[in-house]
Amino acid sequence: MRFVLRFFGFLFSVGAIFFLIGAVGLAYGFWFYSKDLPDHAQLETYEPPVMTRIHASDGSLIAEYARERRLYVPIDSVPKLVIGAFLSAEDKNFYKHPGIDPEGLMRAVVINLRSGGAREQGASTITQQVAKNFLVGNERSYERKIREALIALRMESTFSKDKILELYLNEIFLGTLTPGRNLHGIAAAALDYFGKSIHELTIAEAAYIAALPKGPNNYHPFRQRKAALERRNWVIERMAVNGYISQEAAAEAQKEPLNVKPRMVSPNSIASGYFAEGVRRDIAERYGEESLYEGGLLIRSTLDPKMQAMARKALVDNLVRFDEARGWRGAQQKIDLAGREWGLALSEVPILGDIQPWRLAVVLEVARGQAKVGLQPRREASGQVVKERETGTVTAEGARWTRRTVDKAVAVGDVVYVEPLADKEGQFRLRQIPEISGAIVAMDPYTGRVHAMVGGFSYDQSEFNRAIQAMRQPGSSFKPIVYATALDNGYTPSSTIMDSPFVLDMGPGQEAWAPKNFDGKSAGLRTLRYGVEHSKNLMTVRLSNEIGMPMVAEYARRFGVSDDMLPLLSMSLGAGETTVMRMTAAYSMFVNGGRRIKPTLIDQIQDRNGRTIYRHDDRKCANCNAEKWDGGAAPKLTENREQVLDPLTAYQMTSILEGVVQRGTAQTVKAVGKPLAGKTGTSNDAKDVWFMGFSPDLAVGVFLGYDQPKSLGNAATAGQYAAPVFRDFMQMALKDKPATPFRVPAGIKLIRVNASTGTRAGGEGGGTILEAFKPGQSPPEFVAPEPEETPQVEYQGAPGAPRQAGGAAPGGLY
Repeated sequence: MRFVLRFFGFLFSVGAIFFLIGAVGLAYGFWFYSKDLPDHAQLETYEPPVMTRIHASDGSLIAEYARERRLYVPIDSVPKLVIGAFLSAEDKNFYKHPGIDPEGLMRAVVINLRSGGAREQGASTITQQVAKNFLVGNERSYERKIREALIALRMESTFSKDKILELYLNEIFLGTLTPGRNLHGIAAAALDYFGKSIHELTIAEAAYIAALPKGPNNYHPFRQRKAALERRNWVIERMAVNGYISQEAAAEAQKEPLNVKPRMVSPNSIASGYFAEGVRRDIAERYGEESLYEGGLLIRSTLDPKMQAMARKALVDNLVRFDEARGWRGAQQKIDLAGREWGLALSEVPILGDIQPWRLAVVLEVARGQAKVGLQPRREASGQVVKERETGTVTAEGARWTRRTVDKAVAVGDVVYVEPLADKEGQFRLRQIPEISGAIVAMDPYTGRVHAMVGGFSYDQSEFNRAIQAMRQPGSSFKPIVYATALDNGYTPSSTIMDSPFVLDMGPGQEAWAPKNFDGKSAGLRTLRYGVEHSKNLMTVRLSNEIGMPMVAEYARRFGVSDDMLPLLSMSLGAGETTVMRMTAAYSMFVNGGRRIKPTLIDQIQDRNGRTIYRHDDRKCANCNAEKWDGGAAPKLTENREQVLDPLTAYQMTSILEGVVQRGTAQTVKAVGKPLAGKTGTSNDAKDVWFMGFSPDLAVGVFLGYDQPKSLGNAATAGQYAAPVFRDFMQMALKDKPATPFRVPAGIKLIRVNASTGTRAGGEGGGTILEAFKPGQSPPEFVAPEPEETPQVEYQGAPGAPRQAGGAAPGGLY
């Protein structure tokens, strides 16, 4: 008996020793692996990278920017169905365990030891996965697993289960359905896989997304469809077993196909490449790249999608019309089809993705006056082919504009762009990328909100935005700045200037500067209105000389056309450089009563928490937040914008520019049938053509020209090429708008005058018009003219007069 007691005493002592050794070992291991653990408390203030989204003024999405595509969703906004799917797939005991699952961990260790590492088995809880993703990293080792488990235990003692689950559901990587779009979090995945918000997901859809964390590439909906279905159905089964759905609902859901429908690119995105890039640049400059790509900013832009599509169509159609008038340049490139399948060969050719409905095609056969073409397959956003091996025909009608027969225009192997012929199934028209480019901007003249902006033929072809980045000579579209300067300083629309030869002495050894009118003729003494309506260079130069170029330069600065224009007479004819955006803003100030506006692509910006951090309209409104109307006058916005031009001067200039459309160089615009005003502008040698114009509520600027400046043609004018873009756009934009006349400000007197002489209308004959005069101004009385004499050449240039930079300045502007 004593022996037995001693034996058990010995066993107890040994056990106690081993227990102490184990306890010490465990304590040491805990200390060793815990001593440099990352601080899990940092999760309390963690803000994951969230994508920035840009919306049009109607709320539609036009662009997203992110390094990780994520939309953060608070846990209380996540549907129970989605939570049930993830818990069933990843951690059914999440709300019961302390952060680790001992049974699952031991099972994984045994399996891994038995397989010798050939078949790795994980047993990470959701808490451990959060610890790994945020704090530990992806290194595969037992040490990492121990550290992960220790952090998980700490997290469970610090954070609520809901907080941990919220971090997990928003951080987890859920695949790359579309190249370059790495999806993180359930909200982004729901949008890209099914085009839905998480609240709209069905059982089958929620289960498929919950199936992805184990390995998104293993369950890709197109490349691994069978495995994806099996994994999804397993998740649905576990959801039923765990009581999140009924067995009947599970059975029905398992019968459904995957139904993955990748979110298609918005039509607004296709048409708005230049606009979206303009917003992106603005945000990057304001807040930096990190805020742009990770800050989760919500940007409400000023874009009007319908107007943007109209602007793009008007510009592109006219660029193509100009280019095609200069003939067919041949195929984009040529590919050898010998021994190759044409669809595969054509799929390797890069295509511009924003010029629909144009299609890239390869000529397969030319016979009997027509060509058979194979069309490059159309693809969805996921990269999946919509329709393969589609063919069509280019007939004589489709090649007529080339002024060649089909067999002379194309040959087998030629890669060309084609466009479907309306109402002719399977027939196509040859197209070519125009060499000329241009820009159009449409703006609210009262706020500076840019409704539409197109910076070239194709953003995919060239990201260079000719609306805001191209510095070009505005030609005669600058002249209204000169005339506005004169009207603001004592002149009237009926004031007269001599239209006769003018020569500027440039100094010893330099050729004199002698500008000319576009038509080479002089008209004698004429009114300021006549000088603008008929774009008279000689009158403009003389007027600038009278009022002084330093004053003209100051008004150019006020209007924002140029920050530091040289006070040289040649600048009065638009020899300086500016942008379409600046010119459009300047013309807006004529129609808005002379108030300065700042062009903007952005209405407001909110941070990831919904707090407004920027608003374009910073005007104050007293009592706008009143709880109810007290019956008094409606609240008014406090006007804080600078008055850069007398409102009465602004109207006089508007009236004169309306005359340009009615009687002058822009009569093609009359076809719109609405009150419009504007001015043509053709630079020296017709390297740039402009049209700047407006209706009572919309200002529009147009520019056409080659990126490497060269003449558009000896006889090219803005009235031929730029004004039609404005006309076509306004016909669409104002189609359903009433014919609202321009607003006449208080103080303006409308007096009938002779249209030719500007004198008060009387019995002298000729047409008459209503002319605008300020208080204290009146038209001159008619006086019979003396017999005409040949206009004399006037020489200018006293010692010390400003010298023209670079020799002779441009002439012949229109």
